[in-house]
Amino acid sequence: MTAGGRRALVGLLTAEVVSAAGTRMSMVALPWFVLTLTGSPARTGLVAAAEMLPYVLACGLGGPLLDRIGVRRVSIVADTVSALALAAIPLLFRDGALSFPVLLGLVAVVGLLRGAGDIAKQAVFPRTVAGTGIELTRATSLHDGLRRLATLLGAPLAGVLIAALDAPTVLLLDAGTFAAGALLVAACVPAGLNHARDPEPAGGTARGTEPTATADGAAPAGAAGSYLESLREAGRFLRGDRLLIAIGIMLTATNLFDQAYSAVLAPVWAREVVGDATALGLLFGIFGVGAVVGNAVFTAVAPRIDRWAVFSVGFLVAGAPRYLATALFGERLWAMYLVSFLAGVAIAAVNPILGTVFYERVPQRLHARVLGLSHAVSWAGIPLGGLIGGGLVQWLGLEPSLYVFGAGYLLVTLLPFLDRSWRDLDARPGPTPTVEADRVDERPAGARST
Repeated sequence: MTAGGRRALVGLLTAEVVSAAGTRMSMVALPWFVLTLTGSPARTGLVAAAEMLPYVLACGLGGPLLDRIGVRRVSIVADTVSALALAAIPLLFRDGALSFPVLLGLVAVVGLLRGAGDIAKQAVFPRTVAGTGIELTRATSLHDGLRRLATLLGAPLAGVLIAALDAPTVLLLDAGTFAAGALLVAACVPAGLNHARDPEPAGGTARGTEPTATADGAAPAGAAGSYLESLREAGRFLRGDRLLIAIGIMLTATNLFDQAYSAVLAPVWAREVVGDATALGLLFGIFGVGAVVGNAVFTAVAPRIDRWAVFSVGFLVAGAPRYLATALFGERLWAMYLVSFLAGVAIAAVNPILGTVFYERVPQRLHARVLGLSHAVSWAGIPLGGLIGGGLVQWLGLEPSLYVFGAGYLLVTLLPFLDRSWRDLDARPGPTPTVEADRVDERPAGARST
């Protein structure tokens, strides 16, 4: 590993941990702030939807723009402007100028920019890893483990700070983490990684690769076609992938359920059953502890494990039990925290497996576009999660809503046991997956992305 490669990877990972920790803080602080301000689970769900709908749109439609502008540059600008938009929420609130429509607008801006920034960081990640010599599955697992660590740190810290200070102050601190992330990427990630550059085989440029970015990270002449054609190319890649369709269906549903839980059900539980924001922070934080423990184990054994078995069993254990435990043991904090810890351990391998499958099978020049579209498909249920969760709690109450979402989660996580296409999770490419996959029209049957 070169010194430059090490510096770039450490800087990028640190930026992701800092900004992810801030996001986990606002995951606790924002719904608590809205519940305190309005007393309405439905409005809390509406705010969650206002953030996540632009997020999903940015992921799905922003890939070609990221290719043109450059992923490093988009990451820096998106985090900088996100910091300003998020900071405006507590500042306007303290001045008495924060109406509910203004809150929705600012949250929507943050969601839009965070979507672009997240896709940009994920697209630049494999390029950064390529300069280090680290095995991709292990690097992806480390990447996910550090994001899990951010949950471990950010969520409990938010609960403590809300109790000691208030939710608006925590939102202001979250704005600071966006600014810190922008500075770290600008200082550590080289401008040469701004645009995709697939490896060249001996004797010339592989068909389907794009010209190399210039030294200052500017897009090379002729590097991209029209915006719509760029999206269509990514769409063609995705449509030809049977496993991707199965993954998209499953993740659309589970992300809807997860958003309902984190944005509405768990905050309402903490406020109405426990009456303490610290309990909410600890619930998410203990989940993070389990995820970090599980990730440490997975990182050590990642290249040797049966991906299908670990993924399928992990998702089954991590999903429905949390909802059922909240309904059955809501006042028994030790039981809630135990189930949350076990769910964290079980889920730890899921994201690294999906991330590795994506990076193995998608040409590097398509990363931003394909990742954005697949991310949008997988996250399409998230805006609905807050709305449906808020409406259901308002209509049925907390406990029946928990049973409804828990049953839905259980049914969806049984799909990998019923559909044989999921077995392709264990199909590994050859020793040079990026070069082999860099022919969109010559992909082998069953080629995958996530």
